[in-house]
Amino acid sequence: MRGGTSIRFIVLLTILLHLAFAGARVTLSLFALHLQASALTVGVLISLLAAVPLLFAVGWGRTIDRIGVRTPLLIGAGAVLGALLLAVAVPRIETLFIVSAMAGSGFMLVHICVNQAAGLLGPPAQRSRNFSLLALAFSTSGFLGPTISGFAIDLIGHRMTFLLLGASVVAGIALLLARRITLPAHPAPAHGADPRRLIDLFRIRNLRRAFVASAVLSMAWDLFTFVTPIHGTRLGLSASTIGLILGAFGAAIFLVRLVLPLLVHRLREWTMLIGGMLATGAAMAVFPLIEQVPLLMAVAFLIGLAIGGTQPMIMAVLYNTAPPGRGGEVVGVRTFLLNLTQAGIPLLFGIVGAALGMTPVFWAMAAVLLFGGFYASRR
Repeated sequence: MRGGTSIRFIVLLTILLHLAFAGARVTLSLFALHLQASALTVGVLISLLAAVPLLFAVGWGRTIDRIGVRTPLLIGAGAVLGALLLAVAVPRIETLFIVSAMAGSGFMLVHICVNQAAGLLGPPAQRSRNFSLLALAFSTSGFLGPTISGFAIDLIGHRMTFLLLGASVVAGIALLLARRITLPAHPAPAHGADPRRLIDLFRIRNLRRAFVASAVLSMAWDLFTFVTPIHGTRLGLSASTIGLILGAFGAAIFLVRLVLPLLVHRLREWTMLIGGMLATGAAMAVFPLIEQVPLLMAVAFLIGLAIGGTQPMIMAVLYNTAPPGRGGEVVGVRTFLLNLTQAGIPLLFGIVGAALGMTPVFWAMAAVLLFGGFYASRR
């Protein structure tokens, strides 16, 4: 198969499967509230989407390196579909905990597989473009999933919305069954060969730098979307105004990912990553000092531009630096770090914010970003 055709197939598959997961995340929260769950219960449900998969991310990454992506993709998509159908069949709070763990674990597999495919399709020089297109796919489905779910819940209810999202997964599975994805698979090391130790990955300097950059930027993304509604409420802003601020952030991410495939051949990965961390850190430092809505939207837009363009570059650096045959494992490590921040950062900064207010939270994140930029800039 030609590289261009193949990456378009992966992009379409990603949109179908991530649309269902992103929509399920919103529907899960709203359905739990509909069933009279407490805010704490909803928080635990959402945390399970990330907390359970981090236990298996590295192991599955190694497995994907050995056997390829097709079977794990089918398993992951099947787990997401099973979770959605379980929510339809047994609509109880207790069931939703299983639904959350299943959906999160299944999509973790999908996430590693599509990144592995993007990294292996075509020559190394094409990786930045592939990951830019994949990031655009995630942005598109990340917008469509919650939007479709919101309207569907109002029109047909929570259970039928889960079923509707399941149709998107079925379409993705049908694509997988209809078309084989042929990528290099890497057999396990021969008997007596040096074992593949996780610690060896962290001894590679550029991998360490990329892991740090990935974790720091993921923290900044999660923090901004988590803390901005709280900060806006304390400023007395309405829900719709807070939505506009977050909308500016999301629009910037989509915009930068839309144009990035056209410009990526002119950009240097590390320059983008370091610049993204420094720009985001500076913007985070001034954000809590602003009270005017237009300025808040402008700074949110700047943060979106700085963060949105870095993910494809991180993935390109990871694959270009990974030892031969360990690309899936490297993505598994990154997935572990992302899920760890998604599960823990809201809790950590929520405690800090409750004790000290939101301004120190933004400043702490700004300091982490600036330190991360300084660390990554060291050769």
